[in-house]
Amino acid sequence: MQKPPKIPESVLVVIHTPQLDVLIIERADRPGFWQSVTGSKDHLDEPFSETAVREVAEETGIVVGAHGIAGSALRDWRHEIEYEIYPVWRHRYAPGVTRNTEHWFSLEVPAGTPVTLAPREHTAYAWLPYEQAAARCFSSSNSAAILQLPERLGRPGGAGGVRS
Repeated sequence: MQKPPKIPESVLVVIHTPQLDVLIIERADRPGFWQSVTGSKDHLDEPFSETAVREVAEETGIVVGAHGIAGSALRDWRHEIEYEIYPVWRHRYAPGVTRNTEHWFSLEVPAGTPVTLAPREHTAYAWLPYEQAAARCFSSSNSAAILQLPERLGRPGGAGGVRS
C-alpha cells in the first residue's frame, strides 16, 4: 500500500535542556545528516502544535505532558520559513511540489531526559551545546533556528553565559 503524498507544511522542534544543550538526531536514510526533530502535518487542519508533539514522540520517545515535561515546555516561536525541498526527498510529495513551509518550536526538557529513537528514521543522537549542535546540522535553516535559541528564550548570550 502506497503512502499518500506528504503535506508540504511541517514543524521543526529544537529540543533543549535548561543549560541549552540541544538534542540532534542522525537520519537513517542519510548517514552524517544531523538535524532537530522535523515532520509534516498528517492532515491539512492538524494544528502545528499537535504536529510538533506527535513528531517529538515518534522520533525521540519524549512525550510532552508526561515524565516531568509540561505542555508549557513546548514553545511556539510563531516563526515560519519556506524552503525548497531537497530533490532527494521530493518523491514523498505530490508531483510538482517543490517547496515546504516549516513552523518553528522549541521544547525544554530536563537534563538526562531519555531518548528512544525510531530506528527506521534515525540511528544516533547527541546532546551538544547549542553552538556545536548548530554546527553539526546539515540544514542551514536548522542551524539558524538552533542559534536563535538563547534569544528566543530571552537569554542573550546563552543561559547567562554560564554552563553548569
